[in-house]
Amino acid sequence: MLTLEQVWGKSTANLRSIHPVLLAGTNVLIERCYTKGIPIVITQGMRTFAEQNMLYAQGRSKPGNIITNARGGSSYHNYGLAVDFALLLPDGKAVSWDMKRDGDQDKTADWQEVVAEAKQLGFEWGGDWTSFQDYSHLQMTFGLTTDQLRAGKRPTAQQEKEALSRIHGGDDEVNKDIKITITLNGLKLTEGVLDNDTTYAPLRVLAEALGAKVTYDAVSKTVNIATK
Repeated sequence: MLTLEQVWGKSTANLRSIHPVLLAGTNVLIERCYTKGIPIVITQGMRTFAEQNMLYAQGRSKPGNIITNARGGSSYHNYGLAVDFALLLPDGKAVSWDMKRDGDQDKTADWQEVVAEAKQLGFEWGGDWTSFQDYSHLQMTFGLTTDQLRAGKRPTAQQEKEALSRIHGGDDEVNKDIKITITLNGLKLTEGVLDNDTTYAPLRVLAEALGAKVTYDAVSKTVNIATK
């Protein structure tokens, strides 16, 4: 059986540069689904406008099926506010987009269980859209349109605080007012926040970038960091 650390490791690369609140929600989603016996993997996170335009071209000016109606700047992925997921199969390598799969054999499709957990955390699901369903897509918009985001508007500190409170079940003690960027040798790794002179940042992203291995013991709720 895959460990939670192995499952998290499959998504690490695609969690970089997404909004800190979305990152918090996604990490909780991965853990909750794992606990239910449904490992998932994040297949897409932050996208540049150029990457979005390449996807938009598929099925239009390039071969393949149409997979998005959003041009660069018109997707919440372009602002770090969306992720795509798939089911991670038991071998830890293959993934599945089978929405009828019932890997945990509880007579409820795994996909719908993931979506239900995501909605509890405050995610919107692309499968609920009326014009173009995107069943892998989860987003947090904070009530902002992509036009507003493209114009430079961003979630307020209060909106972020409320979203974190929902994700952590009412634990909203961390102040999100002061955002910081964390780099390693000049390369941006992730974002964090500064609260009362204490820096809060995603531990796994930082530790793994420095060559350490991060594991989590779900029973004792202990994070272990091992350096090489």
